[in-house]
Amino acid sequence: MKKLLFSLALALVSSVSFAQSAYEKIMTEKISILNKAQTTDELQTSYDDFVRIGSKEQKEWLPYYYAAYAALQKGRLEMRNGKTNDLDYYAGLGEKFATVAESLYPSAENHILLKMSYTLRMLVNPQERYMTYGKKAAEELAKAEKLDPNNPRISLLKAEDIYFTPTQFGGSKEKGLVLFQKALDQYKTYKTTSTISPNWGKEEAEYFVTQKP
Repeated sequence: MKKLLFSLALALVSSVSFAQSAYEKIMTEKISILNKAQTTDELQTSYDDFVRIGSKEQKEWLPYYYAAYAALQKGRLEMRNGKTNDLDYYAGLGEKFATVAESLYPSAENHILLKMSYTLRMLVNPQERYMTYGKKAAEELAKAEKLDPNNPRISLLKAEDIYFTPTQFGGSKEKGLVLFQKALDQYKTYKTTSTISPNWGKEEAEYFVTQKP
C-alpha cells in the first residue's frame, strides 16, 4: 500500500513538473518571437499568442503581461509611423491585461506597462491630455520605482520622456542620454526572477547611448 501511494505521489509530481516545463517552454518560444517582432503584423501575432496562452493558464500572470506589452508595442510602432487613430485602442488593451496581471501577481513590471498605456493615450493629443493621462503615467512610474527602484525599465521610460520632450517643455536630449546610460548600466546587474520574466529594453538603451554627439 505504501509503495502504491508513493508511486501515485511520484506520478503526480512528475505530471506537474512536466506541465510547468511545457508552459515555460512555450512562453520562452513566444517571448523570443515577440522580442524580434518589427512589424505591426508580427506584434499582432504575438498579442494573439499570449492571449491564447492566458486563456489556458489563467492563474499565470506573465501571459497577460506579455499580451499587454505586445499591444502597447504595436501602438508605439503605429505612433512612430505617424498613425494615432488607434492609440486609445492599444492603450486600452495594455491597461486591461496589465491590470489582470497585477491582480494575479503584484509587480513593478505591471505598473511600468500601465505607465506606457497612459503615455500612449496622452500622445493622441498631448496638449489636451497631459493633465489627465500625463499625470496618471507619472503616478504609475512612481509606484513602479517604489517597488523596484533599480529596475532598468524605469530609467528607460524616464529617458524616453525627457529625450523626446521638446526643450521648451523641459525636455533635453543630453539629460535623456544620461538616463539611457543609467538604464544600460542597470541592465548589466539587474537580476530577473526567472528565464521568462520581463527583460526587455536593453537594445533600445544601447541604441540611444550610441547616438551621443
